[in-house]
Amino acid sequence: MFEQASEEVQKLPNRPDNETLLKLYSYFKQGSVGDVAGKRPGLTSFKDRAKFDAWSKLKGVAKETAMQEYINLVKGLKE
Repeated sequence: MFEQASEEVQKLPNRPDNETLLKLYSYFKQGSVGDVAGKRPGLTSFKDRAKFDAWSKLKGVAKETAMQEYINLVKGLKE
């Protein structure tokens, strides 16, 4: 279901707002990779820094939980 949701998100009729995109990114990364690792990007990398920060907020969340949240979010966007 997680893989199917990741394919469906590419076919959404409307582009989600930036906050929703960050949620999608963070849930996807937490569900597929786990906790964030590495250094936080510098001040000049606004996009990468926002992604890192969103993902780091999910530190400690189980992969299965993040996957389910991702699936739920994609389902909500399809409706």
